[in-house]
Amino acid sequence: MNKVNPKVLMNSKWTKTQVQNKEKHFVVTQVEFDEDQSVTDCVIEAVINKNQYEIDWRALKNTDEWRMGWC
Repeated sequence: MNKVNPKVLMNSKWTKTQVQNKEKHFVVTQVEFDEDQSVTDCVIEAVINKNQYEIDWRALKNTDEWRMGWC
């Protein structure tokens, strides 16, 4: 399990373990918090083609799907 701190999520780099559409490396480009400092929105961007996807930030904890950094 990846340890993910929501406060340092912005601009963090991630590698997807199952490559789809040649998209392997991603950067978190948007994180929004509510008044309780809980993450409400998280957007990742594929490095290769700049496609953006909304993602539940907790999904990044799953090591079967995501690796921290660019591997």
